[in-house]
Amino acid sequence: MHVRNVSMKSVRLVSQTMSTSVYLETFGCQMNVADSERADVRLRAAGFDLSTSPEDADVILFNTCSVRERAAHKVFTRIGEVRRQRIGSEPVVGVMGCVAQLEGDSIFDASPLVNIVAGTRATDRLPQLISRALQGERRVLDLDERAEGEVWDVPASDRTSKHVAFVPIIEGCNKFCTYCIVPYSRGREKSRLASDIVAEIHALRSYGYKEIHLIGQNVNSYRPKTDDGLEGFKGATPFCRLLRAVAATGMERIKFTTSFPRDFHPDIVAAIDENENLCEWIHLPVQSGSDRILRAMRRGHTAGDYLKRIDAVKNARRKMSITSDIIVGFPGETREDFGKTVKLVEQVGYDGLYIFKYSERRGTPAAKLDDDVSREEKAARFAQLEEAQRKLQQKIYDRYVGRVLDVLVERPSSKSERDMTGHSTCHKVVNFPGDVSMLGKVKSVRVTAAKQNSLYGEIISAP
Repeated sequence: MHVRNVSMKSVRLVSQTMSTSVYLETFGCQMNVADSERADVRLRAAGFDLSTSPEDADVILFNTCSVRERAAHKVFTRIGEVRRQRIGSEPVVGVMGCVAQLEGDSIFDASPLVNIVAGTRATDRLPQLISRALQGERRVLDLDERAEGEVWDVPASDRTSKHVAFVPIIEGCNKFCTYCIVPYSRGREKSRLASDIVAEIHALRSYGYKEIHLIGQNVNSYRPKTDDGLEGFKGATPFCRLLRAVAATGMERIKFTTSFPRDFHPDIVAAIDENENLCEWIHLPVQSGSDRILRAMRRGHTAGDYLKRIDAVKNARRKMSITSDIIVGFPGETREDFGKTVKLVEQVGYDGLYIFKYSERRGTPAAKLDDDVSREEKAARFAQLEEAQRKLQQKIYDRYVGRVLDVLVERPSSKSERDMTGHSTCHKVVNFPGDVSMLGKVKSVRVTAAKQNSLYGEIISAP
């Protein structure tokens, strides 16, 4: 379905005359956060007011995630909550993002309160879509592609955080792992020009940002149409050249996530070794330690392939933090398969591990398989792996006691009003005594205690 052409002038007229306020709630990954930031900018430019609360907003938008079934259900639960809270003053409600792209106009039938369904590539058209709903159109649907030449970046002044910025470099996925819905919700891989990425990072640095995250479903699958912006930078792959180009901007701290094992070239490690501002943290999802299950998942790598890449990371000059994702209870996973996953986790020694129980995603190849691992067995395997990781991780965290880490102060701690919190360059959460005057500054913190998933310390540098 094509979007009806509504001029920006008419959008402004509707929004300004009615003083329309929009509340945007975001679910899911860093890509969704980046999309919401861009949506905020486009809506303000069109004359809409951005609300911090759904209670009094004229328009409520939910930017959705569909990676796991639970995340998708949460959105419809929230829509129900809004309906109960706003009886008698029902707002215009929109569902955008991955759930919108996948479910399309069926959302209107599933939730009659919804007026707008905007897919993953419709973010820049939200002002026009909202205007159509405000003018009385009951079902506004846009699942179209991005407009040619669409601008991806968000001005530094309009970011969610004033200290850490997400910079999308690639969108979509061509891998088609059998359990994953992303290729269907986000589409094929599309890489930004390096020159645009570098220009965005220069702007963020001039505005005072200390840390950026290069993000994408698979960042190291980065392959732009041209080498514009990569000329003169060495590297075995376009992503390796991009890392060196971004490092040359002088941005103080640079992180990237998520990497795909099959595209993880050892030259990525070399680039990090060569540039101190490329942070020493690698997130490399393995998903399983069993070759049989990896084949069923269509991951394109074996456990042995994966471990060779881990060896390259561990043999680097700089000591690097390694994190990963694992799915337990994939269809057909036996106790023996699961045992191989536990063995791989123990062999690698992850600094952090995100464990998920397999849940069927309608429309994926795995949904056609017999989900033969019981809910109870999935829970048991989850608990066993979680406990194994807890013991391994505690030993790793204990080794940080007495060390000094450079920590970017990001926000007040949620656990103590006397403490501040931030991340180290190796992506550890570090809490320490402080106040809001430290926000956005990098502090040297001596670690005094290792908690289960964080470190605690004291500042040794002058405030």
